Amino acid sequence: MTFLWYIPNQVDPGHRGDDAVQGHNGIERLTELARLTEDHGWGGALIGTGWGRPDTFTVATALAARTTTFQPLAAIRPGYWHPAHFASAASTLDQLTGGRLLINIVSGQDNLAAYGDSEGDQPQRYARTKEFLQLVRRLWTEEDVTFAGEYFSVTGSTVATRPVVREDPLNPRPHPRLYFGGASDAAQRVAATDADVQLFWGEPLDGVAARIARLRELENELGREHPPLEFGLRITTLVRDTTEEAWADAEAKVAKMAETHGSRDARWFKAVGQQRLLDLAERGEVLDDNLYTAPGKYGGGGAGTTWLVGSPDDVAKSLNKYRDLGITHFILSDTPYREELIRIGDQLLPLLG
Repeated sequence: MTFLWYIPNQVDPGHRGDDAVQGHNGIERLTELARLTEDHGWGGALIGTGWGRPDTFTVATALAARTTTFQPLAAIRPGYWHPAHFASAASTLDQLTGGRLLINIVSGQDNLAAYGDSEGDQPQRYARTKEFLQLVRRLWTEEDVTFAGEYFSVTGSTVATRPVVREDPLNPRPHPRLYFGGASDAAQRVAATDADVQLFWGEPLDGVAARIARLRELENELGREHPPLEFGLRITTLVRDTTEEAWADAEAKVAKMAETHGSRDARWFKAVGQQRLLDLAERGEVLDDNLYTAPGKYGGGGAGTTWLVGSPDDVAKSLNKYRDLGITHFILSDTPYREELIRIGDQLLPLLG
């Protein structure tokens, strides 16, 4: 299994309740977080993307250069990148790091016009993403590629620096693993044929099981040509020494969120996956054993919409239930990021495996 943390690359300090320290986004602070993942059992960390943040790929490159085993899961957007340019940049970084690069493809809405992109409807966005994934794979694995699609094209294209290939029969690596998110039908159809790992947010077990079953159906229906799709969970884990202490801190955090009632980006909250999370609050404040839905009422978005709350044993039992469904990639986080990286790495990760 793969266990990754989350490293924020934000212009403003205090992301999701993080410590607002001086130099929060400087190279020394970010490097410290990356090196701590190496010291506390993590395989690496997700680095998010979006216009108005520091450039994700630049941050990933800098952190990879200052670490030895850290795997950056760099989030990138089709449209911000042309596939040939991206394939070259990514394979160069992959070679320089000895094959440590992971990629998270993001198709959600963004401030596209700010970097010269244009807005399409949901089917168009995911059709473009599908072309992007197909072309990048070909550029990583073939030479003299000619491709004429609706959104992208190249003629006689060969990426000079190739990604690191590993011929492990149990875990082959033809190129950097491609993570992907999205809950709409259009997104699921792309994942079923062209992604390596489908990421879910913190839905209850029954919801994740249903989505896995649907994706397996689509793999067969659409004729997947790659190894079977793998599955991942991106979620907040609030872990304390005891169950009682964890719930007291979780409720205190939500009470503070209620006071400020964090603002919501209307584009973000139109996403099908995000709306699925927000709708969970109607089923109850706590689902399954310890999936806390209250944060979503007060501005919690994405991986911060629902939290797994409890002692290390409580949260490990819940994560192992997701593992039993077929989840093999876990991207966890809580704030303050530095403190919780250490706590969760030391107390929770040894209980998983």
